[in-house]
Amino acid sequence: MEMRVQLYHGEALAAYGFGSGHPFGHDRQAAFWQEALRQGLDWQTEIGAPVPGTEDDLALFHTADYIARVRRQSQSGQGYLDSGDTPAFPGVFEAGTVVVGSVLDGLKNILAGRCQRVFVPIAGLHHARRDSAAGFCVFNDIGVLIEALRRRHGIKRVAYVDIDAHHGDGVFYAFEDDPNLIFADIHEDGRYLYPGTGFANETGTGAAKGTKLNIPLEPGADDTAFHRVWPQVEEFVRAGRPEFIILQAGADSIAGDPITHMQFTPGAHAHATTRLCALADEFCQGRIIGLGGGGYNRFNLAAAWTRVVKAMLE
Repeated sequence: MEMRVQLYHGEALAAYGFGSGHPFGHDRQAAFWQEALRQGLDWQTEIGAPVPGTEDDLALFHTADYIARVRRQSQSGQGYLDSGDTPAFPGVFEAGTVVVGSVLDGLKNILAGRCQRVFVPIAGLHHARRDSAAGFCVFNDIGVLIEALRRRHGIKRVAYVDIDAHHGDGVFYAFEDDPNLIFADIHEDGRYLYPGTGFANETGTGAAKGTKLNIPLEPGADDTAFHRVWPQVEEFVRAGRPEFIILQAGADSIAGDPITHMQFTPGAHAHATTRLCALADEFCQGRIIGLGGGGYNRFNLAAAWTRVVKAMLE
């Protein structure tokens, strides 16, 4: 099969955002896309149009009551979908389903052999819980993707690697007792940053104990700290022998983000992607999906995400 990378882009993806002045604004996709065009990534990749998901897709991970609630508040555009971080807006339901649908479309194209690697910039909403929004995340596309891999495609052993500054709590706790989800997360220590979780002693429960790796770093951790701990992630994923790899490439771990305290450079994102692609080639027939995740400095997210796509191409 020809090695191809599919990159998702379109106004329907940009619609997932919380308006002018909010850290997670509608302009995040455009910031990335302008840099992607400057680097010629539009002609080096297959461009995928956004695809809306269905309620059946959402129900792979989310409760029926929560899905119905988001739909209701999407119509009114009023109130919050959590305790105060994630406001409803008119059309939030439809915007959230496009994030989920685009990720699942990328999965479909990988499994059909049309590409090996996919990057969806407005995705990786790792805080949403099965029954609630959290931390700017309405529907957890990662949770839906993991459940779709298992229930629809029979792919059980999945590795999830998260380098966003925030702990991926919505994924971690949903699969804390799942021995087939290999979970590795490098993030700012929860004593200093939302959501206040992801401590090193959180390694899974029951039959899943030891299948989860949380690596909290002190505020100000830079690329030296990243490269010190990255080999643990690589060894952990390798030991899990996954059939599929998911990377949440949040750019809020880069120096200069307005709401975190990490000091990585985009080189960390490039390195993580290069090494995970090598593991995907070794264990997963090359199959890997990258998701943009957080990142609230527009220059940073453009730099980090283009490095992820270039690493996938190389």
